Amino acid sequence: MPPITKETALEYHKLNGVPGKISIIPSKPLDTQTDLGLAYTPGVSYPVLEIARDPDLAYEYTDKGNLVAVISNGTAILGLGDRGALASKPVMEGKSVLFKKFADVDAIDIEIDTHDPEKIIQVVELIGKTFGGINLEDIKSPECFYIERMLQSKMDIPVFHDDQHGTAIILGAALINALEISGKKIKEIKIVFSGAGAAALASANHFVKIGVPRENIWMCDIKGLVYKGRKEEMFPEKESFAQGEQAATLAEAFEGADMFVGLSVANIVTPEMIKRMRHAPVIFAMANPDPEIKFDLAKQARPDAMIGTGRSDFPNQVNNVLGFPFIFRGALDVRASAINDQMKLAASNALSALAKEPVPANVLKAYGLTHLEFGPDYIVPKPLDTRVCLWEAPAVAKAAMESGVSRIKIDLEKYEQQLKDRLKIE
Repeated sequence: MPPITKETALEYHKLNGVPGKISIIPSKPLDTQTDLGLAYTPGVSYPVLEIARDPDLAYEYTDKGNLVAVISNGTAILGLGDRGALASKPVMEGKSVLFKKFADVDAIDIEIDTHDPEKIIQVVELIGKTFGGINLEDIKSPECFYIERMLQSKMDIPVFHDDQHGTAIILGAALINALEISGKKIKEIKIVFSGAGAAALASANHFVKIGVPRENIWMCDIKGLVYKGRKEEMFPEKESFAQGEQAATLAEAFEGADMFVGLSVANIVTPEMIKRMRHAPVIFAMANPDPEIKFDLAKQARPDAMIGTGRSDFPNQVNNVLGFPFIFRGALDVRASAINDQMKLAASNALSALAKEPVPANVLKAYGLTHLEFGPDYIVPKPLDTRVCLWEAPAVAKAAMESGVSRIKIDLEKYEQQLKDRLKIE
């Protein structure tokens, strides 16, 4: 992969004289007078009256059922911090094109210029009828927890903060497979987190739902261990993972750990720290673009480790694109009213299972590889594997139907072929 520089990135975003990364195109013919009459007046009045009579018919006569709003206020943009709502637009456009590319979900970015959680909630609730789902993005914690929770309680469509749950779902799959490879038992492992923001807290909660005892999770932030009675930089979501009653450093937390999850900043973990971990440790250092410990450095210090990062140039990339397009695809296709825990667990299990399947030649070619199989260097699927949608979206749809949040039932056997046809997958 050629290096991504400031110049190449800026040129890409205005390529061919077209600013940005998304556009809107009609899905129906508009070539004749009749077409215009059907698309607008007078023909448009008929679906208006039908939807007024039965709001669910919006799923039949409009794009609502395939439309997601990607919403941010720009307070936590990637690793760049609070740069304002407008500055978040390139990221939200990028998220929108990934929705379309990977799962044929139409998505539109909406930037809300306020730091006030109540105003964000009000805006999203008021425009919510337009969409089949809401993807919240790059909103700082702890406000993001409150905003998502309130919107979920007020709206009858999925509201999903991907910074939290997307990372958690992919890490959940990695955890399941790492335990299988190492032979360790989920009730006995110790997990250390560096970072206690949205992604870390959601991942820790997801691990608990998978089966990790809450008391086996040790969370550290910029102040060190999150312990009971600590006063600095605490809020309820973080408090729920408090361990012990006295301060400790991240290095001290590593003693006897089986898994490290880094969702913090670069180069804060040393080889000496990971040498304190138990045999066959799992090290997911996901600070971007530079991880908490460099891949080569970690491998040299612990040759027995399973190592993952957020980067595409090393094994075991944890990338949210393995989650959100297909989670929304499955949720939209059964007209789900929410994305619940059962659907998130189903997504993790689907990704875990797919990683154990033989890797097809087109995936190997896309990554310049000659061989890839389930093991320490391949515990989650590759983002460019087109099979991800065929495994994950049906699993999410099935969980939605079984948990009672779907508005309609679909035939899952036919659904897989419909996805292949929709995405032009051979």
